[in-house]
Amino acid sequence: MSKTTRATRWLDAAKFPYHLHAYDYEAEAHAKGVQAAQALCVPPQQVLKSLMAWVDNQAVCAVIPVDRRLQLKKLAAACGGKSARMMEVAEAERRTGYKVGGISPLAQQRQAPVLLEGSVLGEPSLYFNAGQRGLLLEMAPQQAMAALQARACDLCE
Repeated sequence: MSKTTRATRWLDAAKFPYHLHAYDYEAEAHAKGVQAAQALCVPPQQVLKSLMAWVDNQAVCAVIPVDRRLQLKKLAAACGGKSARMMEVAEAERRTGYKVGGISPLAQQRQAPVLLEGSVLGEPSLYFNAGQRGLLLEMAPQQAMAALQARACDLCE
């Protein structure tokens, strides 16, 4: 497994500090993000998943804890839109240039605005996908917000 991805190259060029964590990705796992948290012995509220969605006709990337569910009405409201829907897998992969299970909110081929679940900002560190399955980036919350150019919002049920 390569530990260099578009996301890590972008972070290196921008001089953002981060730590990489590899784990055994289990494609058959029911809750892949929770499995990643368990593999790294990290509380699931610190491990984040990147969900690609449409709000009206604009692509967005919602970044939320792996043990929570995205509330589409909250996502639409956070973006000032009328409705939100999840992006189809093939479309998410084409837009981001990453495979599902490895979608990073960083360095996407067609970068979408990033909305981050605000409740995670009190965590000591955040883990999110580095751009390939089985590889997570760890960053301090404020560094992650800056790197992602994210907006903190209430997005979860």
